[in-house]
Amino acid sequence: MKKVIFCGGCFWCTEAVFKRLKGVFNVVPGYTGGFIKNPSYNEVCMGNTGHAEGISIDYNPKIISFVELLEIFFLTHDPTTLNKQGHDVGSQYRSAVFCSDESQRKAVEKHICSLNSSKVYGNSIVTTVEILDVFYEAEDYHKDYYNQNKNEMYCQLTILPKINKLTKHYNSKLK
Repeated sequence: MKKVIFCGGCFWCTEAVFKRLKGVFNVVPGYTGGFIKNPSYNEVCMGNTGHAEGISIDYNPKIISFVELLEIFFLTHDPTTLNKQGHDVGSQYRSAVFCSDESQRKAVEKHICSLNSSKVYGNSIVTTVEILDVFYEAEDYHKDYYNQNKNEMYCQLTILPKINKLTKHYNSKLK
């Protein structure tokens, strides 16, 4: 098993996407990249802790490769907007990858370079790449948020389109 932390805006969105993949065995929403210990959701939302909302992913690289996870991560959020995803604005919604080791870091940097050189996006990617220090789990009510709240407007308008994009491009990788 390997671990990586993806921050792609709201963790409800990224959790809903990555929970659907074969080879992904654990997806936990939480906070990372900040400067206070054990932040709460309210503290992170205020934008003063330095933390980003993210998900910790445990995956089996024999079933799903790290590159495939990267492809899905970059497909299902906008990596070109600094501190913003849709209507969510602030450094807590930044695009970032927190790697478990140096090989992951190099793979992410190579992937970003490839995306930028092929001009997949109209703008340059602003996703930061860092080695993971500490990840704090979010409060329980954030876990499995989409599956428990599918009919809420945010889930319908923001999360469902990401799941649809995943299904369209990676249907063979779904559980």
